[in-house]
Amino acid sequence: MTRADLDKQPYDVAGMFDSIATRYDLVNDVAALGQVRLWRSAMVDALDIQPGDEVLDLAAGTGTSSTAIARAGARVVAADFSLGMMTEGRRRGAPVPFIGADAQSLPFADGSFDAAVISFGLRNVQTPERALAEMVRVVRPGGRVVVCEFSTPTSRVGRKAYEKYLLRALPAMARRVVPSAEAYDYLAESILEWPDQETLRRRMEAIGLARTQFQNLTGGIVALHRGVVPPR
Repeated sequence: MTRADLDKQPYDVAGMFDSIATRYDLVNDVAALGQVRLWRSAMVDALDIQPGDEVLDLAAGTGTSSTAIARAGARVVAADFSLGMMTEGRRRGAPVPFIGADAQSLPFADGSFDAAVISFGLRNVQTPERALAEMVRVVRPGGRVVVCEFSTPTSRVGRKAYEKYLLRALPAMARRVVPSAEAYDYLAESILEWPDQETLRRRMEAIGLARTQFQNLTGGIVALHRGVVPPR
């Protein structure tokens, strides 16, 4: 299985990511035109890490984001449901433990972490609200929940150009690098189907997060959403 459908059946999505694991980070760097490191740095800043914080990195993939969080001084657990991505992360020597986990039913006790983040993975979850609710559950009161995800460009011209890039240029570029480029057709379509910034902020608020806010990056191509877990 090289491509998942937009109904996002978990086994299909996991299989799709397994098929592109060895080249996933390379293609992302190329496709994002060198912006990935900037987005990752902003994500780490949004976590507001304090020394010794325990952080859950959900949909961690090969652990590139987990490694950046660990370097900021946190103790990180990298969780993902793609065995191929985690295997690749371990092969590369990512300095974090990997745990297989379904974002919709996390294997952690209530209040286990000081913060939780999901980067470019929430839109691949079958029911994103369930994943957000699970992140809230496993973070202690006063802790932070951060979502870094592709979003809606703020200008009309930018939206049109971005749509053309996703549907035409991105899959064509991916085919030069990975054998399973059909996966990038799905990724492009899933980005276009994803709700805009304010809609996601309201969804985070609806599942119980306080002080929800978002920050646009690269003209809204990516948005950082953040909320605080209230007292239980």
